[in-house]
Amino acid sequence: MNCGSPRTSIALLVVVLFVELSAAQDQPAKLTVHWEKVVRVSQTTPTLQVVVNPPLRHGTPVHDNAFKSLHDLQADYVRYVPWLPYPKLGVGELEPPADGKTSWDFAAIDPMTIDFLDATKGHSVILNFSTIPQWMYKSDKPWAYPADPDQVTWDYESGTELRDPSMKEVADYYARLVAWYTNGGFTDEFGKRHESGYHYSISHWEVLNEIDFEHHIDAETYTRLYDEVVTAIKKVQPDMKFVGLALAMETDPHYFEYFLDHKNHKPGVPVDFISYHFYAIPTPDETPEVEQFTYFDQADGFLKTVRYVESIRKRLSPETKTTIDELGVISADDLSQGEPGHVAKPIENSYWNLAGAMYAYLFGEMTKIGIDVAGESQLVGFPTQFPSVSMVDWNDGKPNARFWVLKLIHDNFGPGDKLGEIEEAKPNTPYIYTLAFLTRDGKKRVLLVNKRDRTFDVSVTGANGGRVDYVDQTTGFQPPASAKLSSDSLKLAGFSVAVVTLP
Repeated sequence: MNCGSPRTSIALLVVVLFVELSAAQDQPAKLTVHWEKVVRVSQTTPTLQVVVNPPLRHGTPVHDNAFKSLHDLQADYVRYVPWLPYPKLGVGELEPPADGKTSWDFAAIDPMTIDFLDATKGHSVILNFSTIPQWMYKSDKPWAYPADPDQVTWDYESGTELRDPSMKEVADYYARLVAWYTNGGFTDEFGKRHESGYHYSISHWEVLNEIDFEHHIDAETYTRLYDEVVTAIKKVQPDMKFVGLALAMETDPHYFEYFLDHKNHKPGVPVDFISYHFYAIPTPDETPEVEQFTYFDQADGFLKTVRYVESIRKRLSPETKTTIDELGVISADDLSQGEPGHVAKPIENSYWNLAGAMYAYLFGEMTKIGIDVAGESQLVGFPTQFPSVSMVDWNDGKPNARFWVLKLIHDNFGPGDKLGEIEEAKPNTPYIYTLAFLTRDGKKRVLLVNKRDRTFDVSVTGANGGRVDYVDQTTGFQPPASAKLSSDSLKLAGFSVAVVTLP
């Protein structure tokens, strides 16, 4: 029998495979969990970071709603970062000591910091006053900064060499910051006492931020600086724990190899946590339809790096924990925000669900890997300061879908939950991510994440009579919705993050 040319046969095979694949995608994906088979015990805490910026100041439309959301979340390991774009909101001593006088001033810094500490009271936090006063660096430029605390600047930091090679100047600066908030005040460089009256409990301090970008600090210099800062702070707060590195780009293994090797540290200096960051970033010509593929592909690439870094950590310092404390998406438009005359482009509502779905996926995979903290970035962003990273509406501070996804995960999963073995779905649907949790309170729950902007039918064995809580494009900027399940089946809308609780 003549079956035609090889080219025709290949074409027919491609058509058959396409039809079969399309048909399989349209069939409900059936999930079966073997709850008696525990894959691992979770140690992963879902949380977020709060970056200091003008919308969080008292009297703005954002302030009350944003801090209320933070308080209501009741998360642990929330990261707080007064950062370089607003020097008056993040640097406690903007001028060098001279003629017996200092410039210590917390008038613009305290209100937000105290609001943060009050909103997170009773929970672990990670404080990171990330910006070293510019005058502590040798630089050809003057240490200019805007007189207006709300005026953004991207030029405050310069130089790569500290004026004090012993690093004591920087270390003492951070020790005084800690004492201001924990010990009621401090004594300045000329012996004058500055009283704050604050006695807050601060569990963790992170030493600097994105050192590979800010001042381009190499691993050896950073490790020396970390040791000096930690030693100085421990004299003020002996029980403080510390977070190191906070890398923007985790692609150079030397940072991890050097910092995690205890022989490179002073005796007695703890390495409690390492930290690093990830943002999915599309190219400027990508449409929203394309971005869904980019974000999850980049997330998968990052997860390979996470596994590699974990192998280094376990080899050199297995007692050290890991917090990946900036997870999010930065739009291509945001990368142009510093250009003169830049006008931020509007962001589609579906974007917030897509970014939320990516975080939920990363949280699930990091739980499987054994990462200790998965921190979504960030509570408030706004035009001129990474609007695409915001977890609230920068007009009124009300949560968007990214925040509600975090709350959905936080309220349902956490350290101590057991991961159950999931049978491969039939048919296999790679666009639906699943993870099964036997929670500490005995609940059987399944996390579902739709990586695509289309609806899928999903069947979870034993879900009939249970409940589904979800965030999708129909819930938008509203809290997660709930529905009682009258069968094992449910529809998972585009970019949906859902939690199925079995009866």
